[in-house]
Amino acid sequence: MNPDNKSNGKVALVTGAGTGIGKAVALALLREGYSVALVGRRVEPLNEVAKEGGTDRALALPTDVSKPESVAAAFAKVKEKFGRLDLLFNNAGVGAPPVNLEDITFEQWTNVVDINLTGSFLCAQAAIRLMKDQLPQGGRIINNGSISAHAPRPNSAPYTSTKHAITGLTKSISLDGRKYNIACGQIDIGNAMTELAARMAKGVPQANGEIAIEPMMDAKEVADAVVHMASLPLSTNVQFMTIMATKMPFVGRG
Repeated sequence: MNPDNKSNGKVALVTGAGTGIGKAVALALLREGYSVALVGRRVEPLNEVAKEGGTDRALALPTDVSKPESVAAAFAKVKEKFGRLDLLFNNAGVGAPPVNLEDITFEQWTNVVDINLTGSFLCAQAAIRLMKDQLPQGGRIINNGSISAHAPRPNSAPYTSTKHAITGLTKSISLDGRKYNIACGQIDIGNAMTELAARMAKGVPQANGEIAIEPMMDAKEVADAVVHMASLPLSTNVQFMTIMATKMPFVGRG
């Protein structure tokens, strides 16, 4: 921890920073002394996070990660404000309505792909361009995968497909980033208590057709895990981490 809340000289950018996991991670990074660019579609939640952080090291950047020009503008502001980027947490993500696969509309499919996958690619691409040209060279990218990067929930084809694709993106960034001293890892999260996941505490469909209430964990535990991954020297990388509510129905049958 950073008891004096002083700057550690490092700069992070967090997407989807206005709510949920992104908010928890952004606040944890601010407490650790990072300067943090808060990226999200709505400026009001970003400003609230910046205010809650209680420091002038937070920068709210309303951004649509699915739009190349919006991403480019956000990263240009990071370079202008902070001069470098040490960490990208690719976290922004959405799901589609939980309907039968054959009933998903093209618009619902493309919205999830555009934000979850294309958005992560665009932000990683912009981060690499910054990291390879800065001195000292390098940095770290952490992608938010999901338990869905391993196994689907019922009626989740768009979300699950993108999260499997994130694993491929993580591996490609890890390989292609080596020559620039850029490390890339992935955190796969299961049942953190956020606005998006709150429905699981009320009962969600299971693979056998039943509805069941699932155990949850505090989002702070996820934030602490991301901070740990970020704290490692660039010579060391957590390639994949799975963090989950211990008793959630993931390991095993059913």
